[in-house]
Amino acid sequence: MRRRQILRALGGVAGVWSFAAHSQQLTKLPTVGFLGSSTSTAWRPWLAAFVQRLRDLGWIEGRTVAIEVRWAEGQSENFAEIAAEFVRLKVDVIVTSGAAAPASMRTTSAIPIVFMLANDPVATGIVASLSRPGGNVTGLSSQSRDLAGKRLELLREVVPDLRSVAVLVNAASASGGAEVSAVESAAGTLGLATIILEIRLAEDIEPAIETLRGRAGAIYVVQDPLFIANRVRISTSVLGARLPTVHAAREFVEAGGLMSYGASFPDIFRRAADYVDKILKGTKPGDIPVEQPTKFEFVINQATARALGLKFPLTLLGRADEAID
Repeated sequence: MRRRQILRALGGVAGVWSFAAHSQQLTKLPTVGFLGSSTSTAWRPWLAAFVQRLRDLGWIEGRTVAIEVRWAEGQSENFAEIAAEFVRLKVDVIVTSGAAAPASMRTTSAIPIVFMLANDPVATGIVASLSRPGGNVTGLSSQSRDLAGKRLELLREVVPDLRSVAVLVNAASASGGAEVSAVESAAGTLGLATIILEIRLAEDIEPAIETLRGRAGAIYVVQDPLFIANRVRISTSVLGARLPTVHAAREFVEAGGLMSYGASFPDIFRRAADYVDKILKGTKPGDIPVEQPTKFEFVINQATARALGLKFPLTLLGRADEAID
């Protein structure tokens, strides 16, 4: 008799445990909608940095947080569609690039948005100010336009007789124009002529670069999701045209570009996780200041330099954070 009572009691406890576990499964986890403006291949290390930092902060995917990841494949027309999907999914925060932030903002004014890699978030109207962004948006700036002069100076050190530089820009980019203006201004100071190449589709890249033969001495590639998605195509084309390039991100150099100088993208993605942590804990995004880069990388490709008949000066080699060969 006592044995049957114990078994019934244990059965009751098991039922409570089962109900509790079932209830926990039914409880909706805080959800992050991650809108990757480029491709999964290009952004894989950056997404990994973001997810790892979330784990460090106690947000473990599948246990304490859910992460919905979508890729726009470098096509700006996909930004709004993905943002609308996140609204339907009722995510708690949207994380995306500066390029996709405006489309997300037009889609929702209620869901917090954390942007990364925004070229100049104030000038492009993403936020009212860096210290008090306001609304439902905050994030991290890459300030790529502020580094335009530095990139051209580095390029000039490798190509001392440089006279003209082509600027590859996505014509559909809201922030691309601001960086082009910065490049033109810096080029003028250095006595360089500029040729603006506006690209709208990936298929435009090779024909546009081909037109530069005999016209330009190098190419400055403006930071953009379309270009990071097509970095191998760009590198193949410029090597065929025998033109050195300068970029904002090391991934271009890993794909065969000559050099890059800019903010560390993995570091920015890690810091974006801190913004998500604060928002999920109740802080309003408009009250979180926009931060600028604190870590920068200068990466060069020795093999590409040799293929182009160029040589990095020893002084430049000593300043590089990494030399790919």
